[in-house]
Amino acid sequence: MYYVYILTNKTDKVMYIGVTNDIVRRVYEHRNHMIDGFTAKYNVTKLVYVESALDVRDAIQREKQLKGWTRAKKNALVETVNPKWEDLWETIL
Repeated sequence: MYYVYILTNKTDKVMYIGVTNDIVRRVYEHRNHMIDGFTAKYNVTKLVYVESALDVRDAIQREKQLKGWTRAKKNALVETVNPKWEDLWETIL
């Protein structure tokens, strides 16, 4: 199983889209700043969206698709499953 996920910061102003085969490990790494770069720099640790795919190519294709969307369209996607923009971390454990 592969996962496409969206993280944001505590004010929901910054958005990061990623893909992984281990959503718990990957989000843990982001939350604990174990990955240098964008998410650590902007404190992007709040999981607000996750979807799964059986094939890694499908997951990567979906990640690229989402990255090409406008912010408004990404926001609408998150709000379809998480209208209050709550941290979904506990739900994936």
